[in-house]
Amino acid sequence: MRWLRFGVFADEEGLEFVRDVIRRELAARRVTVVGPLRERDRLDDGCTAEYLYGDLREQWKIEHPGQDAGRRRPLEVAVRVRCSLRVWRAVRKGIIRGLCPEGNGPHVCRVPWTAC
Repeated sequence: MRWLRFGVFADEEGLEFVRDVIRRELAARRVTVVGPLRERDRLDDGCTAEYLYGDLREQWKIEHPGQDAGRRRPLEVAVRVRCSLRVWRAVRKGIIRGLCPEGNGPHVCRVPWTAC
């Protein structure tokens, strides 16, 4: 079993977008999901999402100058899956493409994120 983990800086609308991207990619690859999709602000080791992903708040400020972050906050979105390493890598890449489909050139992603 393997984990797919992503740090995000999102409000409820952004979080729903992230959930949809993850679910769509898992379904497309027919990956077996083990347990629920989890969104956490405190991780199992006691570390906080703010500590690990707080830099995404700064990314938001840089990419959206003068805009209020509203109810956005750093979270970890994680799901445990059963698949080969090759499939895991393909799913991870697909999720990353879905989170920020504009490619590698300069652009602003809908939800600031980082892959763990």
